[in-house]
Amino acid sequence: MQRSVYRLNKAGSINNLKSVSENLPDPLENEVTIQVKAIGLNFADIFAIQGLYSATPKESFIPGLEYSGIIIKRGKNVTKYEINDKVAGVIRFGAYTNYLNIKQDYLIKLPYSWSFEEGAAFIVQSLTAYYALIELGKLKTNSTVLIHSAAGGVGIYANRIAKKFGAYTIGTVGSSTKIDFLRDEGYDDVILRDNDFKKKLSNSLTNRSLDLVLECIGGNIFSESFKQMSAGGRIIVYGAAQFSTGNSRPNYLKVLSKYLRRPKVDPLSLSDKNKSVMGFNLIYLWDNVKSLKIYLENILELNLPKPMIGEIFNFENLIDAVKKLQAGKTIGKVIVKID
Repeated sequence: MQRSVYRLNKAGSINNLKSVSENLPDPLENEVTIQVKAIGLNFADIFAIQGLYSATPKESFIPGLEYSGIIIKRGKNVTKYEINDKVAGVIRFGAYTNYLNIKQDYLIKLPYSWSFEEGAAFIVQSLTAYYALIELGKLKTNSTVLIHSAAGGVGIYANRIAKKFGAYTIGTVGSSTKIDFLRDEGYDDVILRDNDFKKKLSNSLTNRSLDLVLECIGGNIFSESFKQMSAGGRIIVYGAAQFSTGNSRPNYLKVLSKYLRRPKVDPLSLSDKNKSVMGFNLIYLWDNVKSLKIYLENILELNLPKPMIGEIFNFENLIDAVKKLQAGKTIGKVIVKID
């Protein structure tokens, strides 16, 4: 069958994304064919497109990590799903399309009453937040948690999960327009990241220990968060927004300069201060599908509110959606829908 995809022949620029038509073979015996109805965008997409992501394929590839849709074909060994089942799924690149083949293990049934847009907004953000807080952070009841990029999809889910454990949550954002939204989301305190970040964080932590930090900014924000973290605290790194220059193509001189000036932590100081720095890349869970499914089941059992959808673009305007996400002015998840 024919499908439409956004393919990148060479990583380096968002403008290299091209809409093309190509053939999709029948699914293999353990695969299904999905008619994609919605695509969830992630910052990892942008880093992959620009060639700044270590997992970026070297050859031509289709970006995109998550989606939702309807099963229209299935291989002979597929037992978990039926034709016309509504599902959400993850893929190790390949979601920027209207049809795709995927192994049945990388799918979940779309929760009852959820829209396709909500399904495409769920897996990557919730898994990132859960894995950082629970699996690596070992979140404890009544901990104080600092969450950077708090109005993004990961930040929203991180706050919701932390609140299930009675945590005191502090969210940081780069724009004052997002502050009221965070307060409505239940953050206990909100910090606007500016030149006074050090003082603001110190004031927010009055009579509190900083136990856990979800860090995705880098630079001085990482350094100051680490300094003010209490003994026994953990800082979990899952991104590096400082390397995004806001252009279609990276400014490699700026990227190199930031890379050379990036914060460095002396391993000996970790034992001296009794602090931990941990990091992860969710895409590497791809090879551990059993754990991935267990984590998703645990997240669904938390009975969290539906994903927060920020903006929705049509498939024909996917490149505009990617650029809007890159600008950092969105709240919640950016979704591309396919009619």
